[in-house]
Amino acid sequence: MQTVTKTAFHIALIEDDPIMGESLLERLALEGYEVAWYRGLAEARDGLARRRPQAVISDIRLPDGSGDELLPWMKQHLDPLPDTLFITGYGTIDQAVRLLKQGAVDYLTKPLDVPQLLSLLERLRSRAESVDAASASRALGVSPAMQAIEAKLVRLAEHPEVPVLFHGESGVGKEVAARFLHGLQCPEAPFEAINCASVPDTLIGSELFGHERGAFTGADRQRQGLFERAAAGFAFLDEIGDMPLDLQPVLLRTLQERSFTRLGGNRGLPIEARILFATHQDLKQRVTRGKFREDLYYRINVVQISIPPLRERREDIAWLAERFVHHYNRENPGAEKRLTSEALDYLVHQSWPGNVRQLQNAIQRACILGTDDIIRTADVSEGNGAGVPDGQLREHLAHDERDYIIAMLRAHGLRVSETAHALGISRKTLWQKMKRLGIDRDRL
Repeated sequence: MQTVTKTAFHIALIEDDPIMGESLLERLALEGYEVAWYRGLAEARDGLARRRPQAVISDIRLPDGSGDELLPWMKQHLDPLPDTLFITGYGTIDQAVRLLKQGAVDYLTKPLDVPQLLSLLERLRSRAESVDAASASRALGVSPAMQAIEAKLVRLAEHPEVPVLFHGESGVGKEVAARFLHGLQCPEAPFEAINCASVPDTLIGSELFGHERGAFTGADRQRQGLFERAAAGFAFLDEIGDMPLDLQPVLLRTLQERSFTRLGGNRGLPIEARILFATHQDLKQRVTRGKFREDLYYRINVVQISIPPLRERREDIAWLAERFVHHYNRENPGAEKRLTSEALDYLVHQSWPGNVRQLQNAIQRACILGTDDIIRTADVSEGNGAGVPDGQLREHLAHDERDYIIAMLRAHGLRVSETAHALGISRKTLWQKMKRLGIDRDRL
């Protein structure tokens, strides 16, 4: 398994002020970044064409141009667009807001807050390292929990005879993990799945074993079931805890004998596939309540892979969100989207009761309904019902939000409309936040 390590992170610094440029160059180098310093727009274009950076830090006003010229050029010549931060004075804040709408990640005001810049860059570096390492290893996530699961699945791929039971809340990615194991073991073979909770009790036997022509009313032709279609690949029984009680002994015998008979047939057929199971329920508790056979439980629970909910592995949220956006961009060339750092922060601090599936839906909705190529907090928060963190975390987030809104108000001359626009929220929403957080504009 490939682990996430610190890799070279190349930054293009575009700054004509020799004192500020030299200072930033030295500080960023001390923080472990590779920095190329360009003193004007023409020099930057030449350098960026030779080597694409992971991030760009640029003053908006340059001696031979501006950010309004730099950003469109990068979008045309650097695909995908590097994470871009602009440095602006009070007189160019409106221009910086326009650049955010066009694809810039963020902007910082003068005098420059270096710790804030370093915090932003570290977030961008961590995100880039997570996505690169995970993409290279086909990882299930970047959290320690998901890396441990990946390591187990790598070992299980070498033991195709062992049953595997995936357990976890709805939407955590049980089938994704099963498909990962399939990709490790036999990617060219079939992967056939059935959800035992969604098939009527009267049909589930036919879905699993298939049927012969005339086996029952309406069976006008022979039909292959799950085990037969899976061939030498994988047969995945999702929500096995909802398997009808009267069919469980049939399934148990099928697993023991590694063979089955089509409904209405009289000839046993061998099972060649590896059989995987998944459930969100506590099967041991269902055994106690008489809802699940104990002998079947011990038969399928040889190796259990428990996948934690998303709220317990927050390291994966930003990684997953970026991958979902990347997938959307690949499916919709010409309509690419980018998540702002504020939107990512919002996503990371939600509880996600619907887990990965809910996060994916929120990203998809934001990509489809967003009015431009920037995905802001308002886009991912609208209607997602992700839940609100409790206790100390909520207090911490409220404190950070208050400080950020105050800073934005001051940067925009205490003008609420401009501040709301820069934050990507409505004027009404900003007034409500100010009231909730006790922000009095007249006292700032």
